[in-house]
Amino acid sequence: MSRRLVLVSSHFPPSNLVGAQRARLWSRHLPEFGWEPIVVTGDPTYYLERPDPDLLRLLDPDLEVVHAATLPVNALRVVGDVGIRAFWGAYRAVAQLVRERAVDFVLVTIPSNYLAPLGRLVHRRFGVPFGIDYQDPWVAHVPGVDRRFSRAWASYTLAKILEPWSVRDAALITGMAPGYLSGMLERNPDVGRQAVVATMPMGSAPEDFELVRALGRPPFLFDPTDGCFHMVYGGALLPAGIVVLDAFLTGLRALQVSAPSIARRLRVHFVGTGASPDDPNGYRVLPRAEAAGVTDMVDEHPHRIGYVDMLAHLERCSAVLVLGSTEQHYTPSKVFQAILSKRPVFAMLHAESTAIGMIERSGAGQVLSLTERGLPQPATIVAALTAMVSAPPYVRSTFKSPLCFPSARDSAHDLAEALNRAIARGGRR
Repeated sequence: MSRRLVLVSSHFPPSNLVGAQRARLWSRHLPEFGWEPIVVTGDPTYYLERPDPDLLRLLDPDLEVVHAATLPVNALRVVGDVGIRAFWGAYRAVAQLVRERAVDFVLVTIPSNYLAPLGRLVHRRFGVPFGIDYQDPWVAHVPGVDRRFSRAWASYTLAKILEPWSVRDAALITGMAPGYLSGMLERNPDVGRQAVVATMPMGSAPEDFELVRALGRPPFLFDPTDGCFHMVYGGALLPAGIVVLDAFLTGLRALQVSAPSIARRLRVHFVGTGASPDDPNGYRVLPRAEAAGVTDMVDEHPHRIGYVDMLAHLERCSAVLVLGSTEQHYTPSKVFQAILSKRPVFAMLHAESTAIGMIERSGAGQVLSLTERGLPQPATIVAALTAMVSAPPYVRSTFKSPLCFPSARDSAHDLAEALNRAIARGGRR
């Protein structure tokens, strides 16, 4: 007999944000492991980001999705986070589901972090066990938090207040990797003793690429037949990843000097790296490329493109670029799309990142490791880029098997097992 899970996610398809994909992939596979998901999310009419209707093709047609009442954004955009604007609508939607049906568990996946208190509120009112899934650490000391009354300071201060209240009484805490949870567990030791704690990555989804191939959509940011070596980076840049980007750009400059013929062929495309998901002028990479003197090798499309379009570009590029950060916990979910594209992967990742093992086991490419105190030297980057660009054009990576790294189905299996343990431990009504 199936158990029923209410899965709360601030974004869900047709949202194009990476945070929406965690709930999408889980909802597809959970029924196989005895859990019937009902997704509660914001109203896509009021998402700030441009929707991607093609993502709806990737949903289970039998999945029930409840779009909670969501406040629109006012002209000043004083409150933009959909987790705040949809909070009471989502709470009322979950409360109604609990009243009308036999709900066994409520799981809130963050970000948006502001939805996290919802689980405990429902638990206190109805007794339904709850959990919180960390796609990113919540209380994070990012640049700007030391400047009093700044937006970063306000967010950090509020996080230190909300997180301990939200995780108290949780029956389950999950995250993308152990590092995503370590800080919270240190700050709240009682949570680690009372709750089931489990980690599972986003996981790979080969069926996403099957849709891309079926649609036959060509890339529009470059011409794959022009004889250049097109390398693509897709996704946001984290504050702790800027120094990694700068190290890569410094390597490109060194490549111009030591191997000009290779540099003339190389084109690096940064997509969705802007300051805002939908701001076409929010350049963050190009100014740094100009400072490094490599604008003839680099271009930036700062606002996001559709998820399916992004996969189409990964499938037709010469290589996929993955840049990590100086934070040990960071395991970029984009690594799964990079590997499944079957294009060679060029990655610069923290030595402790679990993504390194995934790339190496799958034979998808090469990784230059880094730490908080040391980044790859320009000569090392030059040697690695030269070897990759000099390879035969459009050579496939030495991709071995999807069994070499976790799949979205594996992730859903691990979540189902963790939910079962949380219920068995006493996380009941």
